[in-house]
Amino acid sequence: MTDATATGTTETPLSTAIEEYLASVEAGNSAAIADSSLREWANWLATERDATTLEEVAVIDCRRYARHLKRRVRDDDLKASTANTYYAYVRAFLGFCEADELIDRNPAAVSRAQSELPEDPGDADRQFWSERDRKAILRFMDRRVERALDGEAAVGRERAYRDRALVRLLALSGVRGAEVFRDPADDRRDGATWEDVDVEGGALRVFGKSREYEYAQLPERAAEALERYRRVQEPPTPRFPVFPTDHAPSKYAAVRDQLGDRDYDEARIEEILDANPVDEVVREYEVTVPAISTRGARDLMKRLCEQADLDVDGEYLKPHGARRGLGHKLYSEGHAELAQSALRHASISTTHESYSDIRASETAERVDDVLDE
Repeated sequence: MTDATATGTTETPLSTAIEEYLASVEAGNSAAIADSSLREWANWLATERDATTLEEVAVIDCRRYARHLKRRVRDDDLKASTANTYYAYVRAFLGFCEADELIDRNPAAVSRAQSELPEDPGDADRQFWSERDRKAILRFMDRRVERALDGEAAVGRERAYRDRALVRLLALSGVRGAEVFRDPADDRRDGATWEDVDVEGGALRVFGKSREYEYAQLPERAAEALERYRRVQEPPTPRFPVFPTDHAPSKYAAVRDQLGDRDYDEARIEEILDANPVDEVVREYEVTVPAISTRGARDLMKRLCEQADLDVDGEYLKPHGARRGLGHKLYSEGHAELAQSALRHASISTTHESYSDIRASETAERVDDVLDE
């Protein structure tokens, strides 16, 4: 407890303090991101630290939250820059509470808490798919589909079509993984569904980084792979995820929850599940199962790279590297505005900043040309 409680004031629920802070933040993308970041932090505090009031938040809580973010970066669930941004919103919120005299000091601003934050190396360690690796993984996915159709692959036809569509979408569209896969840490990111896909219009509706819905470009090869996969999958409802999970317990849980919501009693639900494979139940009763998670997608890419015998500096082709690889390809060939549009950057300056290494290299070549004259 802080002196706020000692002086006789009542404890402040975190949710109330967060609402007060958000009301003071100017509307726009920053407010939306702050809202999401702070609510995720509050959920973490309630779950991991059993803290639900402002006065309960101590330096050790902030230190352990910073460590939690660092683990997510280590697990490749977050970029280091994003983790630092999330913590910065918490620090700003608690600084607001300190200024409003709700707490004595800002526990997130203490050095021993911030020392646990992941180091942000900037662009130096950010992977991107090289043209060679991109072509190699796309060729492998095409051959895998052919082998599946001939009965020679270790996976079935639907899985082969699904995985090819997933890889093509990452490689060619510039989408972020969290825009098309389920992010367990963000309840608004539950994965792309078939009603988000516009094959004829060449667009995919996604919940963007701005926390607003946007349309990502869908090139012909990606659109074709998605359409062929849809014909094989035959989704039972347009709300079905494009890339559903393979996790059987999650499927069973979805069936029980959704049939229960339709007033099926427990005995009847178990009778249905005992009599039929869960995938058949999902299809017959139009159950919407969860999408594959961001971590599941990374694990899948790791397995696919192993099968394709692709060694990317001892690692694998990570989903976020596909987006950067597309931008690198477009930018390096002189299409900065096209890169901006494909990656949905808010301004061309963001695109220039993202690929400053290419600009520096081009400048060096021009300087060499001038000096050699």
